[in-house]
Amino acid sequence: MEKKATKIVDLLVEDVRFPTSLELDGSDASHPDPDYSAVYVTLVTDSEDFKGYGITFTLGRGNEIVLHCVDSLRFLVMNKDIKEIQANMGSWVRSLAHESQLRWIGPEKGPLHLAVAGIVNSFWDLWGKMESKPVWKLLVDMSPEQLVSLVDFRYMEDCITKDEAIEMLQKEVPMKSKREVHIRMSGFPAYTTQVGWLGYSDEKIRTLSKMFLDRGFTAFKMKVGSDLEDDKRRLSILRECIGWDHLVMVDANQKWSVPEAIEWMKELAQFKLHWIEEPTSPDDILGHLEISKALKEHGIGVATGEVCQNRVMFKQFLASGGMQFCQIDAGRMAGVNEVIGVYLMAKKLNVPVCPHAGGVGLCEMVQHLQMFDYVALSGTTENRMIEYVDHLHEHFKSPPKMGPSKYYPPTDPGYSTEMFSESVDKFSYPNGEIWKDLFSSGKYRDPSRIHKRLV
Repeated sequence: MEKKATKIVDLLVEDVRFPTSLELDGSDASHPDPDYSAVYVTLVTDSEDFKGYGITFTLGRGNEIVLHCVDSLRFLVMNKDIKEIQANMGSWVRSLAHESQLRWIGPEKGPLHLAVAGIVNSFWDLWGKMESKPVWKLLVDMSPEQLVSLVDFRYMEDCITKDEAIEMLQKEVPMKSKREVHIRMSGFPAYTTQVGWLGYSDEKIRTLSKMFLDRGFTAFKMKVGSDLEDDKRRLSILRECIGWDHLVMVDANQKWSVPEAIEWMKELAQFKLHWIEEPTSPDDILGHLEISKALKEHGIGVATGEVCQNRVMFKQFLASGGMQFCQIDAGRMAGVNEVIGVYLMAKKLNVPVCPHAGGVGLCEMVQHLQMFDYVALSGTTENRMIEYVDHLHEHFKSPPKMGPSKYYPPTDPGYSTEMFSESVDKFSYPNGEIWKDLFSSGKYRDPSRIHKRLV
């Protein structure tokens, strides 16, 4: 009989990087050479049967900084009683995000907040495993009062109060069982970005478009923003491959000024676009609002949020009308807890949530969040999709279960974030087998390696 874990006895953190830049996977107008990477956090308990694994995501360099931030928060994690955290998780997450000295280098933003996400996500994986439930089901089975207790409402109460949130969730309770049955059978809509990385050749766009069409996908996203005429040419190829009945979104990854975004998108409107993602600075709420107003007549919405730093900025985006599609990211903010706060605001303000994914482990995590939203909160898939790419799922013990252009709810206990130990060892930076081979062969040169490592 397995012993139930009672406390956290160790926190391990590892720098795991995948050399995706070599194939230009993930390339866009602002990030031409990303190496999809994870700061991989393990919570070790006093039971050998229970560990929690969590992820926050970067593009490679900088991973070591986030890793150091995780380590700096260790004293708020070690020897903590698990039941006490579960009973007061909102307070614990707030203690991580607002430690009296460390918050100065935030607060609630930057590498420190990414570190909080990694720790919090690992605890949710642990909690799910201890309850033998996937995290989405763990959340769905909570009462409205329990769910609301997870969220730090400070700075949000001018948008939504705890009482409003409880009332909103309570209204959905009678429909939860029926919705859960439906989503298990029918899955949740997905779209793919994999056809449209900026560095891909025309031939690769055609090949991948056919592959995803054959797999039943009906919505596709393409990276834009470096050259207008080239964007037109690439979008023409995509439309030629998939036809005009399927959805197409575009993503500029923060490349443009506000006037430039408006003019550029007017030129691309001929391709019948569903949204423009991250058209300008991710912090420019008023700029997004101006773009939203200008593109309304063309039927193009504005999507953003994958690098939105906290619930306060999301509140302003949502309330101002600066986003028509809310894109939460599972590796940002304070992990699951703060993301739930954004879902609550989006529900109240009637803005659909379409999570950002791809990366390392993001598809694995956001599926849980969107299943929770459907069953416990929104009750609809209208205008809602989860991003999907094929990259790197082979390194996870519980990869997404996909159908034709859809995700099916995870069934394994936890947050789907546990990686195979062999993958962690092999891609550990800079001493894993893959990286040693790349450095010795001269195929990869990383200037950051000349600096003394922080940890």
